[in-house]
Amino acid sequence: MKKLLLVGNPNVGKSVVFSRLTGANVTVSNYSGTTVDFTRGKAHVMGEEVEVIDVPGAYSLEPSNKAEEVAVDMLEEGDVIVNVVDSTNLERNLYLTLELLERDIPVVVVLNLWDEAKHQGIEVDAEKLEEILGVPVIPTVALTGEGISELVTRLNEAKIPEKDQLSEEERWAKIGSIVKEVEKVTHHHHTLRERISDITLNPVTGIPIAILIMIAAFWFVRFLGENLITYILEPLFELYRPFAMGLSESIGKTSVIHDILIGKLVNGEIVWEESMGLITTGIFMPFAMVLPYIIAFYLILSIFEDTGYFSRLGTLMDNLFHRIGMHGYGIVPVFLGLGCNVPGALSTRVFETRKQRFISATLLGISVPCMAQTAMIFGVLGGHGIIPILIVFSTLITIYFAFGLFLNKSLKGKSPEIFMEVPPIRRPNIKTLLKKVWMRVKWFLREALPWLFLGVVLINLLYSLGMIQTLSDVFGPVMEGWFGLPGAASLALMVGFLRKDLAVGMLLGLGMSVMQLVIAGTVLTIYFPCVATFAVLARELGWKDMIKSSLIMIGAAFAVGGFLRIILLGV
Repeated sequence: MKKLLLVGNPNVGKSVVFSRLTGANVTVSNYSGTTVDFTRGKAHVMGEEVEVIDVPGAYSLEPSNKAEEVAVDMLEEGDVIVNVVDSTNLERNLYLTLELLERDIPVVVVLNLWDEAKHQGIEVDAEKLEEILGVPVIPTVALTGEGISELVTRLNEAKIPEKDQLSEEERWAKIGSIVKEVEKVTHHHHTLRERISDITLNPVTGIPIAILIMIAAFWFVRFLGENLITYILEPLFELYRPFAMGLSESIGKTSVIHDILIGKLVNGEIVWEESMGLITTGIFMPFAMVLPYIIAFYLILSIFEDTGYFSRLGTLMDNLFHRIGMHGYGIVPVFLGLGCNVPGALSTRVFETRKQRFISATLLGISVPCMAQTAMIFGVLGGHGIIPILIVFSTLITIYFAFGLFLNKSLKGKSPEIFMEVPPIRRPNIKTLLKKVWMRVKWFLREALPWLFLGVVLINLLYSLGMIQTLSDVFGPVMEGWFGLPGAASLALMVGFLRKDLAVGMLLGLGMSVMQLVIAGTVLTIYFPCVATFAVLARELGWKDMIKSSLIMIGAAFAVGGFLRIILLGV
């Protein structure tokens, strides 16, 4: 099967072109030997099925980061290159184009964002550019599908032009000559989209807007999540209850199998949040309590990405993140980590130095709860009003920046500045948006469910073997004396290593006060990442730095937990 590679700079609309070419059967994979993701799918071109690969964005074939290294390696696999170019920024994009034309692979050039160029008063002579480059050049507006049909019909015209092996200086000189010949910029009136772009980037207006957008985003996540739970998922589980109760009766309430599958009964009934059985709590937690918030979160995240607002948020945060040893792209691990800490940990590769990656990974482990855990915090504390929830998250935000300042000052190494590219504000494509949400939700379920089921099985085995009381006796004095929590809360901390959200749910059955729940939820977030995140961070940082990071997390948990006990419990 032929391989069609979509290659281009970041933020040129490759993913939308990819979505237009492919159907629903799309997969996201790690490139062999790396943690860099790429997307693949299938398309029918001129009666032939081809594999379409969305190559990681690159500015040059002389790699400066891991994503560009993967992009270069993937060129060896391709049969045809579709070079997606941003029509509004021809000069920057053509450097990669000229490098691609020096390879022995047929190329087609796509001038995407053709409508944006017109709005900005930029006129590009596509026919003249095609004549100069010696390969097909097709203007497209991938968002609406304009030009995609022409692209498909002209793919068989892809060519290997006569090669000029140019130096970097010669390439830039040639680019200047090409742009002068094919591009004309005329006066245009500022559009509403451009005005929105300006005010979201200006710190005076952009920061208040960002605060309002973030508040609205998390309100939306909570609103959509709670309504999905209340009106769809909880009623579905009530339909499932007779089956679970019937199974409980048939296998006997005192058997080990009952403990593992059903868990404990409360007043003779299954309580979804507390029974802790594999087919009770084990499926209720991920599907009824967590999945709705995950769907809502990834919908918001995809909207931010596809509209271009995510890059603006990074630019606005640049100065603040520099103070803690990173740059504006530090918002990427935070935001992805709020969905799931595993992709958050993988995304620390946006940083150039070991110091930056260590700071980002450690702060992620300390202060960024995944959406599953956030959902459980809302579930546990939501019934007590907004104040307890605000205490938890304001504490996490405070220690994120406090520990960031400390780590930046105390760690050796460099924190270089980078140029942050900001794409224009764009209207997202609904089909692409929903496909992206579905892919991320599917990935979350595939990664999360095995660990959650394992956690439930281990907990019930510990109960069956009588080890729960032993563990509570060993760690109970620390829980009670230092954190002001019941000794049984120590079990939740241990389970938190497998699944943080499951551990938060376990706190419900311990009869704690609201402020004790606040302390427990905060400490659970800080003290250690879940095992899946731990494994990824160990691979990204190396074991030496992972052990150092873990010690910082445990120290932070003890310091913050003790401080909160004094402030909230007065003891």
